[in-house]
Order: sequence, then structure tokens, then C-alpha cells
Amino acid sequence: MRPIVPAQVIREYVYAYVAVCPFTGHLDALILPCVDADAMSIFLEEIAVEHAEERVVAIMDQAGWHKANSLKIPENITITWLPSYSPELNPVEHIWEEIREKWFPNRIFKSLDEVVDQLEKALRWLMDSPEYVRSMTCFAWILN
Repeated sequence: MRPIVPAQVIREYVYAYVAVCPFTGHLDALILPCVDADAMSIFLEEIAVEHAEERVVAIMDQAGWHKANSLKIPENITITWLPSYSPELNPVEHIWEEIREKWFPNRIFKSLDEVVDQLEKALRWLMDSPEYVRSMTCFAWILN
């Protein structure tokens, strides 16, 4: 006899935007409800304000919201593009891998708020662990 199990599949999303300095391990993050050029512009503005006295070089993949015509790039940020289809070159991909493996393995959450809480914990831990972040993101090609 096949057991009857009630199930309700709900798909809700939030998006974490992350920038990392591979040299220092400093991490900036913002959790937003969508992924598009407007949200990316908000994140870039946050980075620009946080690092107002610095020149920021953002190494980004060629996701549609990274290259959209409507993207607003602050004056103290310069974008450098990674080659297409090369996630292994993107330091932030190692942050996502860390979060997925260590903070979300085989977990079921009762609500999107619980997911956001767990994501915030993960991001805060990484922000407080710059040497660990540096060890994951400071590739030889970046140092050279």
C-alpha cells in the first residue's frame, strides 16, 4: 500500500548579493527580494557608500542583471568582466558553495523568514571571519 503524505510545494525566493575583497577577506552583503538591474544598482550603491574613500574594482560574471543597460554604476566602482561560462574564476562562487554546504545542507525550513535568518547567520559569520574568506577567495591569478 502506498502511503499518503500531504505536501505543499511553495516556491518563495530571496537573493543574497555579495562582494568580497580577496586581499583582505572583507565581505559586503545585502539580502534583497529580487534579482534584476534595479536591485544590483542598489547593491552597488551600498558598496560605493561603504567604500566611499576607495576605488572598487568589481569582478563580475556576465549575468543579465550585471550587464543591463539600466544598471547604475557608481563613480568609485569599475566593473571588470569574467569570461562567459567561467564560474570557477569568480571568487564569490566559493562563498555560495560555503553557504550551501555548511549552512543549508539537507534542511527544511518552515518559512522564508527562517531561510533569511539562516542566511543572515551565515553571512555574518563570514563577515566576522575575514581570514577564512580570504583563504577561499584569494586566487593566485588575482594576486598576480
